[in-house]
Amino acid sequence: MKHDWTPKWIAWETTRKCNLTCIHCRCSADLEQPLYGLDTQQAFFLIDDIAAYCKPVFVLSGGEPLMRPDIYQIAEYADHKDFRVCLATNGALINDEHCERIKAANIRMVSLSLDGSTAETHDNFRNVPGAFEGVMNATRLFRKHGIEFLINSSFTKRNQFDIADTFRLSKSLGVSAWYMFMIVPTGRGEGVMDELISKEDYDELLTWHYQQEKREDTILMRPTCAPHYYRVVPQLNKLGERADRLQRKSLKFSTGGGKGCIASQSICFIDANGEVQPCSYLPLSGGNLRIKSFQEIWENSKLFNDMRDFKSYKGRCGACEYLNVCGGCRARAYTVTGDYLAEEPFCNYIPVRMQRRSKAIPIPAVAC
Repeated sequence: MKHDWTPKWIAWETTRKCNLTCIHCRCSADLEQPLYGLDTQQAFFLIDDIAAYCKPVFVLSGGEPLMRPDIYQIAEYADHKDFRVCLATNGALINDEHCERIKAANIRMVSLSLDGSTAETHDNFRNVPGAFEGVMNATRLFRKHGIEFLINSSFTKRNQFDIADTFRLSKSLGVSAWYMFMIVPTGRGEGVMDELISKEDYDELLTWHYQQEKREDTILMRPTCAPHYYRVVPQLNKLGERADRLQRKSLKFSTGGGKGCIASQSICFIDANGEVQPCSYLPLSGGNLRIKSFQEIWENSKLFNDMRDFKSYKGRCGACEYLNVCGGCRARAYTVTGDYLAEEPFCNYIPVRMQRRSKAIPIPAVAC
């Protein structure tokens, strides 16, 4: 099978400085972090370098990108290079002036994070009182100014009870999409390793998402950092269900539709210092843009090419009949095992080949 490895979605960590201290933050962002890794002119160089190779969706991420006074200047520059510019913010700093500047810079989509249906749950997750009200205020202002936005919701054991209500609240706020994030324990997230949703609960939550998505006609739903959803869907389809809308639906800045892990395949992440990573949760670099061009890193990095070689995947992932549509989370595999090609540690599915193998070798009874 011939693959198109063209990067379609690139996120840039504009800063690691942030006004929140969220429990799961992949870069441990806070107010003590430096505001700049790359200054304005270096940001322009980064954009020029990428533009010479591709015209992706370009997400200005953080930390909190609105803490950079030049963020709209950078957004406008990227827009003039024909990137589809998006902004990821926690919402706390949003006001009328920011909304007017978002519109003027032609930012196509803004993402907010909402991790609970109440202030008690969300603020506990974000470690700052008032964070929930900041999100609610931002959504009111976005509706007022006609700014399209989506909501990302991250879950661990401490807030998984609230998933359905968080979805319902998000939908009521006028979102274009709702993404259910399953935490990858990197950065500050390593401190909540024991809170990660269990393997057993994973499939149950993904089944809930599948059933909800089948009924949903007004917004896009997609589980994120949960590639085994694309194993669960065909499994449920085989039971007589249908979810073909999942394959048909698309959003203006979609990362590519019906596949699980797409890190290094159609997306990548650039950190605050110019390191190009397969995704924002895998803290390994294919090269630095201060030394190599984006094209050289994307096409020739051993890390990136390893991750595109599905035959090199190990354990249950390597044996799995759903490998090409799922792939397992490479970042989660790396965090838990130290090997980005290892099997997905939060999937409890046994591939058919392994099931047959275990049946072919009788296991003797053991007397206790």
